[in-house]
Amino acid sequence: MTEMSYLDGNMLDGPMHELFTVDLSTAVGRCENCGMTGSMASLHVYSHAPGLVARCPSCEAVMLRLVRGPDRAWLDMRGTTYLQVPMPMEQTFPGPL
Repeated sequence: MTEMSYLDGNMLDGPMHELFTVDLSTAVGRCENCGMTGSMASLHVYSHAPGLVARCPSCEAVMLRLVRGPDRAWLDMRGTTYLQVPMPMEQTFPGPL
């Protein structure tokens, strides 16, 4: 059996940006299977299926699945215990004049 090649988690930036308005490559997730914590960019992303499958770089458990159709997307993150997303500092806006 030949081993399938994968891309790094940075490959998820474009497809995930369609769903979220923040850059998720620096977001930190925790693998439900082994407990490894790391950036989304460190995931091993396989694109040989109808969608994208992102696996933990430590134990190879599936952490994320993303399938895109013409008018909707399906996001399955059952293998991710949490996703910590860096947010920009709050901006203060001038009050009413």
